[in-house]
Formats: sequence, C-alpha cells, structure tokens
Amino acid sequence: MVRNIKKGRNGTILIAASFSGVFRYDGKSFTNLTGKIGSRRFWDVLEDRRGNLWFASTDSGVYHYNGKSFKHFTTREGLANNRVMSIYEDRAGFIWFGTGTGVSRYDGTSFRNFTTKEGHLNNDITKIIEDKTGKLWIGTRGEAFVYDGKTFTALAHKGKTFENVWGITEDKKGNIWLGGNNGLWRYDGRTFTTIAQRGASAIIEDKKGNIWTTGEIIPNGDWALSRYDQKSLYNKTPSITEIKSKYKGGKGMLCGILEANDGSIWYGSFFGVYRYDGKTITDLKSKEGKQ
Repeated sequence: MVRNIKKGRNGTILIAASFSGVFRYDGKSFTNLTGKIGSRRFWDVLEDRRGNLWFASTDSGVYHYNGKSFKHFTTREGLANNRVMSIYEDRAGFIWFGTGTGVSRYDGTSFRNFTTKEGHLNNDITKIIEDKTGKLWIGTRGEAFVYDGKTFTALAHKGKTFENVWGITEDKKGNIWLGGNNGLWRYDGRTFTTIAQRGASAIIEDKKGNIWTTGEIIPNGDWALSRYDQKSLYNKTPSITEIKSKYKGGKGMLCGILEANDGSIWYGSFFGVYRYDGKTITDLKSKEGKQ
C-alpha cells in the first residue's frame, strides 16, 4: 500500500509503503531505506534541505536518517503522538508532523506541540502545507484549519466547515486546492469554489498547470487518477480526464501522487506504485510491467 510519493534530491523519488518500507528510486533501481528499522506502518517521507531523511509511521513515531545512522522520535522525545501521517518542512527549516493528537514542530533540538488546547479544532492531522504567505494549511479527519503563526482559523464556506480533508496544494497563481471525501475545492483568497464532487485524496499541479488528483469518484465504488485540464479550470464545468479508474472498493484505493522531473505522473495504490508517461501506465512492481 503506497501512501505517499515525494521528490528527493537530484531527481530521485521517495516512496512510503505501509509494511514494505520506504524506498528511493534513482531512475534505474529501488533501494529500501528502512530495511534496518524493520516492519512498520510507514505513511509519509521527506528529504529535508540538509539531505536528511524523515520517515513517518502510524505505529511507532518518526525516524530520522542522516545517511549513516537513525534517530527514533516518539512521545518520549516530545512528539505529540506516535501515529504520524504527514511531514512538512517550512521555509524557516522547521519540520512539522501531523499526528493523531495534534501538530508537532521540530526545531532541530526539541518539539513544540499544537493541539486543541492551543485553539485549533481537531487533533487528527492528515496533511500540512505552507503557502506563499507563510500560513500553514492543515487537513484533518475533522475540520480543516489555517495557522498564521498566532491564530488557528477553521476553513468554512457558507457556514459549513471543510471536513475530512486529505489533499491540499497551492498552485502557481496562489490558489489553494482542497480535496477529500466531499470533493475538490479551490480557494482564491476570498471565495471557495466547488470544482468537482468526486473525491480527491491527493492533489498536485503539474508543470503545465493541470491539476491531478487521486480519489474515490463514486462512494464505495471506482477510484481514479484524474486530470483537470488547465485550459478549463475556471470554467463552470472543468474538463476531466480519467487516466485510471478500473479498481473498485477498498483495495482499489489510490493515494499519493507526484510529477517526476521528466513530466511523468507517479501514483500509489493498494497494490504498489505506478508511472504514467502520458500514454502508458507502467506497474513498477509487477513482472509484466505495462498494463
């Protein structure tokens, strides 16, 4: 089960897979980076600006790897909770962790934890990003919110809060895209706009300005890798191309998504990781390769 896919240094690709480990792809082969740690439920991965690797797990906290040795951070070291689903490095170099009981910020020495006691509305964190203005956008299994460094503000549209948000990204124009079980939304700094009712568990913008999502497009039904064409993004009904939609039910779940340096789209699923080059989907796990 590939949960997240992130860019590493020098065009490498980092893949967090539950139970299997965290892998690095260098363009030719895969290397298991967590073999010495043992079996864990890995959920996210980050290579920070110093080249250190961070591995988030949902059962044993966070691991730090400097290329030579591992450090293990849990609640004993100050982490808010040992269930961690998101890792993010902000512009100041702080590392943020989304945990089961709040947000933890690591400054290189110690943790500072932000929970409902500090004013935000939900502890079960799923996603963290920083926008161009320095605000943090935080998705949760409950109500999503924004943190401006002082105040936590719930995200709401017409009096209704955004709940169960899993995907958040900022596009080149500064718009914030939010996705979850309740559809895909865009925020332009003033107004929230519904883009589609289909689910969006992960969101990216590619180099051409297209928006890509993975998500459940029919409740308890099909999951799809979808592309929203940049030429029609601001139309009342944007053009959507379903690249992949054959899986059904829980085992059809599609998760993390990434555009590689060569423009190919990588995405994770219950069965492994796939690469789409604009024409062909390649199963990077199976012996057959193409599908």
